[in-house]
Amino acid sequence: MLRRNVRLRKEYLYRKNLEGGEREVYEKKRKIREALQEGKPIPTELRNEEAKLRQEIDLEDQNTAVPRSHIDDEYANATEKEPKILLTTSRDPSAPLTRFVKELNIVFPNASKLNRGSQVISEIIETARSHDFTDVIFVSENRGKPDGLIISHLPFGPTAYFQLLNVVTRHEIQTKKEMGKMSEQYPHLIFERFTTQMGKRVMNILKHIFPVPKLDAKRIVTFSNESDYISFRNHVYDKGEGGPKSIELKEIGPRFELRLYQVKLGTLEQDEAEVEWVLRPYMNTAKKRQFLGE
Repeated sequence: MLRRNVRLRKEYLYRKNLEGGEREVYEKKRKIREALQEGKPIPTELRNEEAKLRQEIDLEDQNTAVPRSHIDDEYANATEKEPKILLTTSRDPSAPLTRFVKELNIVFPNASKLNRGSQVISEIIETARSHDFTDVIFVSENRGKPDGLIISHLPFGPTAYFQLLNVVTRHEIQTKKEMGKMSEQYPHLIFERFTTQMGKRVMNILKHIFPVPKLDAKRIVTFSNESDYISFRNHVYDKGEGGPKSIELKEIGPRFELRLYQVKLGTLEQDEAEVEWVLRPYMNTAKKRQFLGE
């Protein structure tokens, strides 16, 4: 298993290193296509390569015309099987963190909770890989308050680091009698204001920790971005007798906010992994810019 993981990792890094050259060839082919379609002469710098590139263009189809990226490889198998999540915490979790993670264990379908004990991160990641988990989620705390959430996609990444804010558990929203049992249906997902390239990247990471729901599912999970703070809400709805206008929406919790501060291209235990994006709040324009969406 270890040798297989090393081989797969090397193949992934090799494909990633080829991206720059493939993108350059793609741009050359695009210029030739445009020149042929518009009846213009082939650009001078491409005339020596024209015959070879036109031969490759003739052999391409809709699947091979556009070069693939490492992002495509990360979630290439996402449609073949449902996500399987390993959920764990920092060492010696407090009662509030333990209670919050128990609720997250129901929020994320197909999640399994692991008591951290004395295990180090590399051991947890290796265990998750060997048992075909697709994601590992770490929840950390500071002085008894949950304050961090890390989503690491397996087997190659990416890993997204979030600050966790304003955590409200189920029993703090309503009484247990009013709230009832938490639905374990696969939820419909709503994403609001994830419009930038990084916003779409984060949406892709969050989307793939949930399986595809049934059409008649009555559970809704919302990720709403406002000034780069992502609000999480978990609802169920009930159709009344009056048709669409009588739909009743009920929050079942928990609720919290996330703030992205880093995305790495590897898994959590890889300290050498390339940093794709990092929040730098000390930059002069940081407060004016919206990194995830307008």
